[in-house]
Amino acid sequence: MLIINMKAFAERTNSTTLSVFAEMTGLALAHQATNLGQGYPSNPPPLFAIEAGRAALGYANQYTAPQGLPILRETLAAEYSLRQNREVPPDHVVITCGATEALFATAMTLYAPGNEVVIIEPYFDIYLPHTQLTGAKAVMVPMQLSSAGWQLNVSALETACTDKTVALLVNNPHNPTGTILPAASLARIVELARDRDLWIIADEVYEELYFTTPPIPLAQLAPERTLSIGSLGKRLDATGWRVGWIVAPENPELVARLVAMRQWSSFCAPTPLQAAAAAALSKAQQNDFYYQLRTRYQARGTQLLEGLRMLGLEVFESGGTYFLTAIFPGLNAREMVEKAGVAVIPGAAFYAQHTAPPGLVRLAFCKTANELDEALERISRYLQD
Repeated sequence: MLIINMKAFAERTNSTTLSVFAEMTGLALAHQATNLGQGYPSNPPPLFAIEAGRAALGYANQYTAPQGLPILRETLAAEYSLRQNREVPPDHVVITCGATEALFATAMTLYAPGNEVVIIEPYFDIYLPHTQLTGAKAVMVPMQLSSAGWQLNVSALETACTDKTVALLVNNPHNPTGTILPAASLARIVELARDRDLWIIADEVYEELYFTTPPIPLAQLAPERTLSIGSLGKRLDATGWRVGWIVAPENPELVARLVAMRQWSSFCAPTPLQAAAAAALSKAQQNDFYYQLRTRYQARGTQLLEGLRMLGLEVFESGGTYFLTAIFPGLNAREMVEKAGVAVIPGAAFYAQHTAPPGLVRLAFCKTANELDEALERISRYLQD
């Protein structure tokens, strides 16, 4: 009989079960609920991306090198050179199986047992297990929530750093809150990283999903120490394509270590989808697709925000991503799926070292207008019962 060593895994990650995101999606399917929990779009990818995918299946069929398909790295290097106001060589772009693998490869490359990594809380769920799997320690710094919304106390980041700290992990635009960090906060983060000689891991997968002020790329401010993480899935409503990337500093040794780490994980991202991504990303820029994407999701976010406020709930505006947060007093998320037919993510899922605000939930608005209307109607009935 084969024995799975779950004890070793549990000791590293404090987890032997599915995440709450997978659990809520499973419950949503079982109860035919509207799923405002997991952030996958109801809309299909744009037609130009689908056509690029079909075309690539005819010629891009075999492994690529672990670093990724050259044409995709060249496309991204040209784009990020403009985005970050610096020259990004294609050799410093690493293609991964989604942003999840990009973050994992980065963690495995930079962290070691005894290190500390400062992470903003609430946080995206994979940050903690990635850190734990390396033997490093996550140090969480909570954002502050008031009637005015979410704010980051950068002084708390400074206090959290010790002589064991190796990196700051910054998600901007921020999941789950939808916050876009202001320029003054980013400048202080960069100053802190330079003073303490820290890496900055910039999870910027929602960089094109902003509704007011465009987010400032951290690599534009600190190119020598910032690793920028990106995602095709968030750009093109194609989360299942699993194409992500790391844009690394001009540090050949670091890039070599990232590439070496990749060959021991998935080896390479799917070749047809890398080829399709190169073509689709170019089309997206030519067609001004991201403006259309932002316009659509801003309308959906406003629809959900106003609908929830009409039900008397406290809701916090989202400046980016396709998530917003709200307070549902006395919420039982599992009961809500079963009785109301709507899945959301309880705020506790985004906290590890501090307590989530009572009743906090995250809701995804990357859905159709009809789905959001149906969800609001179901929530209204649930609150009245």
